[in-house]
Formats: sequence, C-alpha cells, structure tokens
Amino acid sequence: MANTPSAKKAVRKIAKRTAINKSNRSRMRTYLRKVEEAIASGNKADANAALKVAEPELHRAATKGVVHSNTASRKVSRLNARVKAMA
Repeated sequence: MANTPSAKKAVRKIAKRTAINKSNRSRMRTYLRKVEEAIASGNKADANAALKVAEPELHRAATKGVVHSNTASRKVSRLNARVKAMA
C-alpha cells in the first residue's frame, strides 16, 4: 500500500488515467465491432460507412496512446482490404 503522499497521489493519477484509457479502448472496439458486423452481414455499403467512421477513431486511439500507431494503421489496412474484397 502507498505510504508517502507522492505515492498516494500517483495511485490516484493512475486510477484516473486507467479509467480514461479503458473508455477510449472500449470506444475504439465498439467501432471495430460495427465494421466487423457489417462485413459479416455482407452489406458493402454499410461496411464502407462503418469503416469511414471507425478509421478516425482508430487513429484517435493511437494518438491518445491507447494503441500503437502501427497497430492502428494495420487494423485500418486489413479492414479496408476486407471491405474491398466484398465486391
């Protein structure tokens, strides 16, 4: 358990930051799931629309440090390829 005042403050800061990161990660995953569901349904128009909304969310998560920038780019690239292949 934290004993010093600085350690106690660090615990508070970490808890606050963890909550923010959790929220951002959840938001990103929601948009990813929407794209996945649209791809699974086979509706290319819906998949395209969902991807257009999900792409900035992924890059925002990378900017916020929730995921690595390369991870975000890779996910966008693979989703784009899957939507393109639906034709």
